[in-house]
Amino acid sequence: MTWLDVPAPWAMRLQDAASPNQEGIHELYDHIMFYLALVLGLVSYMTIVIVKDFTKNKFAHKQLRHGQTLEIIWTMFPALILLLMSFPSFILLYLSDEVLTPALTVKIVGLQWYWKYEYSDFVNKTGETLEYESYIMPDDMLEEGNTRLLDTDTSIVLPVDTHVRFIVTANDVMHSFAVPSLGIKIDATPGRLNQVSTLMERTGVFYGQCSELCGVNHALMPMKMQCVTMEDFLTYLSELSE
Repeated sequence: MTWLDVPAPWAMRLQDAASPNQEGIHELYDHIMFYLALVLGLVSYMTIVIVKDFTKNKFAHKQLRHGQTLEIIWTMFPALILLLMSFPSFILLYLSDEVLTPALTVKIVGLQWYWKYEYSDFVNKTGETLEYESYIMPDDMLEEGNTRLLDTDTSIVLPVDTHVRFIVTANDVMHSFAVPSLGIKIDATPGRLNQVSTLMERTGVFYGQCSELCGVNHALMPMKMQCVTMEDFLTYLSELSE
């Protein structure tokens, strides 16, 4: 099976889900699309009937001009549709905001125009927190299989099936940390710490881009996230701490 974890030409739907948050977004998308299709079908049917019946009929039906019952119906029906769409969206919104007992914390700092990552729970041999910077891969350094404008020289490496908390901030202007496959999009605001959590349910490579207009090189600060097994993650931390 091939997972869609990167933007694809002519893609019509969301990227494949790799976390419970994104699965909830997929379900909400399908839920809302059902009601949108219902409204589109009903309005189209009524429009066709009205145009067909009144094209050659010079007499307007009195219920279309002074119909209290009809006015009540076309006021209450949209309100009901909005309620049916809003409740699932509120539930998903509040579930996505909850950050409970994370097993791992990663601090993310947005700068013009690159990202800095910090593993807050680990230190190297000198007692300093493990941190590094991530820059976009220039076109002349891309290799076969790399993705233009999305690949970076370093990646965020995280373990699978682990509750991870991201603490996001910025050093200069507002940025936005967004990874569609994980259902993550959170502002990086100078002087403020925002947090969001995720649980990656499968290994793979996930891509994202800054989603806040942050300057002339806004399009040149992507993020690349690698989800690996716990053994590979511990090996990576060991190499990073040396």
